[in-house]
Amino acid sequence: MTAAPLHLLAVEDGIAVVTLNRPEALNSINRALRLELMELFPALDLRQDVRVIVITGAGDKAFCTGADLKERSARTTQEMVHERHHLTAKSNTLLANVSKPVIAAIKGYCMAGGYEMVLQCDMAIASDNAIFSLPEVTHGFFPGGGACQRLPRLIGYQLAKELILTGRRWDAREAKELGLINRIVPLDKVMEEAMAMARQIASHPSIGVVQAKRALNQSMETPLAAGLRFDLEAWIACMHSDEWKEKLAGFVRKERKS
Repeated sequence: MTAAPLHLLAVEDGIAVVTLNRPEALNSINRALRLELMELFPALDLRQDVRVIVITGAGDKAFCTGADLKERSARTTQEMVHERHHLTAKSNTLLANVSKPVIAAIKGYCMAGGYEMVLQCDMAIASDNAIFSLPEVTHGFFPGGGACQRLPRLIGYQLAKELILTGRRWDAREAKELGLINRIVPLDKVMEEAMAMARQIASHPSIGVVQAKRALNQSMETPLAAGLRFDLEAWIACMHSDEWKEKLAGFVRKERKS
């Protein structure tokens, strides 16, 4: 019997939908899946027929519950340290480094490294039964996939410390109140809402979307003056785009007719 693929990919109308396909393991990420994703996302970023990426998990029980702990428990400490340096460290910026917008469509459990993947995404749609957690401290380590750096930048140090140091769970409502997700929808509407958002973004000229994302990301890392200089260069890049020129010409034609 042929094993099920670890991820599914569908591309249509400028939108790539990536589905983590390990529902029997709550879509946890084993080494094989991690390697696949590390090849997949840079490839999608290069594709001209992809303007927006949506990432989700197979089934309704979980988006992703982080690393596959069963697999990890079979490794030596030396093997885990080596993998952390040479593999996991790269995947911790995998989605954040994609130039195109990435939307997380979350159903059910979203925990540990699974939630750290969401922190790399640009927007998130969650089901009303979604449950979030960064439980690593309860196991004797800590969220090493970027949460200790990204979460404080989103919600402040005190709240980030509470969520990380207690290891407690929070629901979709609290996630929305904290500004960690964009929208809450019924379970059966998650993909519909994520795709609607993706289609809206994909309808815009890609150069403006990509440069806006770059400028917004830069705002999290630089002082205001340096950020404004970055914005200037990103704006000029848009001016050299054929898409911008076509949009401007269309606007002028419309004004002349009115």
